[in-house]
Amino acid sequence: MTTLISPLELAHELDAGRDLRVLDVRWKLGAPSGLVDYRSGHIPGAVYVDLERQLAGHGLPTDGRHPLPSRDALQAAARSWGINPGDTVVVYDDLGNQSAARAWWLLSHAGIENVLLLDGALAAWRAAGLPLETGDAQPEPGTVLLSYGSLPTLDADSAAELARHGVLLDARAAPRFRGEVEPIDPRAGHIPGAISAPGSDLLDAEGCFLPVERLRAHFLALGARDAVGVYCGSGVTAAHTAAALTIAGFRPALYPGSWSQWSNLPGRPVATGD
Repeated sequence: MTTLISPLELAHELDAGRDLRVLDVRWKLGAPSGLVDYRSGHIPGAVYVDLERQLAGHGLPTDGRHPLPSRDALQAAARSWGINPGDTVVVYDDLGNQSAARAWWLLSHAGIENVLLLDGALAAWRAAGLPLETGDAQPEPGTVLLSYGSLPTLDADSAAELARHGVLLDARAAPRFRGEVEPIDPRAGHIPGAISAPGSDLLDAEGCFLPVERLRAHFLALGARDAVGVYCGSGVTAAHTAAALTIAGFRPALYPGSWSQWSNLPGRPVATGD
């Protein structure tokens, strides 16, 4: 499964007029919408994607902060981005792909075969001296058909089981894993049996994913084998770790509800410390 595309490769594909849709998924937890930044400069032809509104549903606290959107809602959004059957989709952000990975995972899970992350994200595009445009892209509506089920997922029960009998990685920062701080969710700590695996360890100084060999060695050192899953605070950063696992040759399962769901479920145990 190809996961990454370089800025120069993307520029070549755009110049060649390939059937390709570029999505700008700028988002930061607790920050305003990335739409202003998008309008001030984005990859030519890229369409802005609102993570909170288009890549997440909304429900009760027991559903988590970013539950998956319905298939119909995601399909309507994907069509508004101009995606047609057979298109290659490239996603990026300005955060080392830590938010764009949500779109990568969700669209792949929904059956789009060719979804790529721009390695190094927008910073790498700028560093390569490639052009930006301003304003809003206005694509023709697409006709893509989506259906969930292409990637493995976990619910609270299967996440607990995997933590006991397989490998469940926690992509949050280590202090949150240990329960020393919890700025967002109602309880501090982690799923019992989970292993701390901060997503910040997966990128180099330029915001690109580490080479395949280093990623694989990193995950093997954490115990990753055939049965490996990942969660985070609300399922966003976990998608970034899932992308890194995929690059490294694993087929990870993602727990979309993540800690924001687990910590709101009465009776679910919580572990603290290392």
